[in-house]
Amino acid sequence: MATAFSLSEEENPSDNELDFSEESDSDDNTDEESEPQFNRREPCKFYNRGGCADGKKCQYLHMCKYALKGNCCYGSRCKLNHPRERRASSGARNRSTSTGPKLTDGRFYQWQLNAGNHWLDIKNDHIIEAQYSLPHTKSIKLHNTQYRAVSIDFKRLKVYGKDLRVRRLDDGNTEWIWFCTLGRKWKKYGDKDSKGNPGPVKSSDIENKFQSNPTGSYAFNIGAETFEIKFKDMRQVGQNGKRKVTRRPLYRHNQVAAAVVFLQNIAVSTNPQWQFEGSSGAWYIFKHRQRGTSTECSVSSDDIERKYQQDPTGSMRFNVNAHSYELDFQAMTQTSLQNRSSRNIRRVLV
Repeated sequence: MATAFSLSEEENPSDNELDFSEESDSDDNTDEESEPQFNRREPCKFYNRGGCADGKKCQYLHMCKYALKGNCCYGSRCKLNHPRERRASSGARNRSTSTGPKLTDGRFYQWQLNAGNHWLDIKNDHIIEAQYSLPHTKSIKLHNTQYRAVSIDFKRLKVYGKDLRVRRLDDGNTEWIWFCTLGRKWKKYGDKDSKGNPGPVKSSDIENKFQSNPTGSYAFNIGAETFEIKFKDMRQVGQNGKRKVTRRPLYRHNQVAAAVVFLQNIAVSTNPQWQFEGSSGAWYIFKHRQRGTSTECSVSSDDIERKYQQDPTGSMRFNVNAHSYELDFQAMTQTSLQNRSSRNIRRVLV
């Protein structure tokens, strides 16, 4: 389910945000053999103040003056160019050329955007991570970034409709959780059933197989039936059909408050709207309508939000005319208690 967030200006990349630069545009950021010249040239004071009109023609060094002295407090997050270290460890060299996941600067994760040659950190990216960890969340929309509104597709890790790239850096210690759809809900592999029996396969077993071959598959049995999880298609295939599969990280707060606190803070600073999806695919806001109107509804969007704040993983019931329905906040569905038909709901912050 797409979830839109309206973020304040300081919660997104801005001109005064410290950028993480993967590659430098400056010819001064040279290799090991030419590095000794750094000590024989003065850093450009205009570059260090925010910009030099001479660009590459400047006779002074376009480098962070503090990095040249070895005491830049921002390290790899500094928005100015740093000289490369002469003696990189063999582990660092292997990491830089590895095709595996890129590591963070020490944080649990880093979400970044790239419009050209530079990767820019997204501030307060726990907002993205908390939603990415939910199996039913398909995307997130960030407003007021330096690239204006940005929508990130979690399934493909791509930006919708813009010439931008997005990536999630990892510290290598993320616990990945695997889910499959069951009765229009996402269920974690290994969870206990209604009788208290654990599932036949653990999420960690699937992850181990995935790490060894991300384009392969994982097979397991339930009784006499064999199932196969195909990683490339993200589908579980059995004799009686297919189920959708997804892989999401176990949420870890990145030097911020826990996920529930984060959701509460977001609710205070924005205006949440609860919407349901109509048969045509259009989205409509929940509105309380009293008796005597053509469509009576016992709850409003604000009523749902108050219930959601009490228990983000719970549910609530309401009536429309003579019909009763149940909202499932975890599955993000509205289900009829009469015929068990369901439709999608979503929480949009505007």
